[in-house]
Amino acid sequence: MISYIKGAITLKTPTYVVVETGGVGYHINISLQTYSKIEKLESVKLLTHLQVKEDSHTLFGFAEPGERDMFTKLISVQGIGTNTARLILSGLSTDEVKSAIVGENVTAFKKVKGVGPKTAKRLILDLKDNEIWWRRGLNTCPGRQYLKG
Repeated sequence: MISYIKGAITLKTPTYVVVETGGVGYHINISLQTYSKIEKLESVKLLTHLQVKEDSHTLFGFAEPGERDMFTKLISVQGIGTNTARLILSGLSTDEVKSAIVGENVTAFKKVKGVGPKTAKRLILDLKDNEIWWRRGLNTCPGRQYLKG
């Protein structure tokens, strides 16, 4: 796995950036949440998630550890792929996603393109078991202690 990429931004759009490091430009898909944090930057360090498929390798980038952790949790739910997870994190902040899960707010997720009532209910059902983590914050998940400041 590629944990992060640090370098100069050579191209920036609300859905992806190209970050050059070591003479290689990496196409990294981002959410609007990340875009708003890097919008005015010329260089960046993005935490990453690498999706490996038979026909492609796709990078997803995140400005904050909590957003990457949430993305990982979202894609663990059946029916939520990487693009849907990115759309969820573009439409809702990480805290709003946590609140919607803990509060079992199906309506919050239905506002996101590609998430219907069945998927929203499955997402809540699968992730609400992590409620203790949500209340303390994502940085207290087992194995994630290194994220604490």
